[in-house]
Amino acid sequence: MRVAVATPDYQTVGGHAGQARRWLVFEAEPGRAPTPAGQVELSKDQVFHHWRDEAGPHPLDGVAAVIAASAGEGFLRRMEKRGVATVMTGETDPAAAVAAWCANAVTPPKPRPIGRLLCKVRDLFSEHR
Repeated sequence: MRVAVATPDYQTVGGHAGQARRWLVFEAEPGRAPTPAGQVELSKDQVFHHWRDEAGPHPLDGVAAVIAASAGEGFLRRMEKRGVATVMTGETDPAAAVAAWCANAVTPPKPRPIGRLLCKVRDLFSEHR
């Protein structure tokens, strides 16, 4: 299965999934080390916060899961509608985050009370409610 990890620099797990432009894609399977399958850089219109589902295929279509340090409620709802698992983690290494998800041993995300509040406010004004 393919798993996409939000990243600011193609080396670490990135924050807010809905705003992420860069993604690392892995082929993953329980019991095996994840294999890098590519890097994706989204245009502004392809960033999930701005993406319109009716706009056609998306570069990350076909992934089983997306992994990031955080995600807003709007993003969670949109991924659920697409049949994609959203995984939030405190792990900073992308391959380790994918391996942990495959092993059902995800490192819990760091508490972000202010960030969570900002995401909720932003979601209130988003067209993706």
